[in-house]
Amino acid sequence: MYTGIVDHLAKIIELSLKDGAMKVSIASTFTDFILGESISIDGVCLSVTGFDGGVFHCDISPETLAVTTAKFFEKNRLVNVERSLRLGDRMGGHYVMGHVDQMCQLSERKIHGEFVEMTFTGLSKEGCCYFIPKGSVCINGVSLTVNRIESDAFSVMLIPDTLKRTNLSELQSGDSVNIEYDFMVKAVARQLQQRELVV
Repeated sequence: MYTGIVDHLAKIIELSLKDGAMKVSIASTFTDFILGESISIDGVCLSVTGFDGGVFHCDISPETLAVTTAKFFEKNRLVNVERSLRLGDRMGGHYVMGHVDQMCQLSERKIHGEFVEMTFTGLSKEGCCYFIPKGSVCINGVSLTVNRIESDAFSVMLIPDTLKRTNLSELQSGDSVNIEYDFMVKAVARQLQQRELVV
């Protein structure tokens, strides 16, 4: 589990594809890895399969490649990284599982002084049910607040610190991002659905 508060930008230094799966090596500022620990890469929960100093390795399955932006990974790409929560850590963002629900595309980018408003389209019909104005959404592993919702689109406002510390600042119109709906909203919705089936 994560909070959506990105620790830093790390760089993909090597990757290879075989049998529809991907092996990736990433250079980060972390050095005290534990083999098998979970780590969020652009909002995708992966396992550390090996490490050497600050460089760690992960295997990405065909299923993950099919449903996330990992399919677009390439050498020298900067990715958002966050290690999993430890008992007693502060909850700075919101509960993030690292399980991407879908991809969306950046459709509009507006500058408001030092702030940037971004609008994303391609939200599924099901996904719209999990969006609440001023609620939470995770984009490429970044916890953000939903400003507006319009049919299959939604917008968020990025503050200067988020632009500086994450790769969202590099997004161009048409770029795809990983979207994870708010886990708490999904849990409540599931309970209500089950209750309706019982009734």
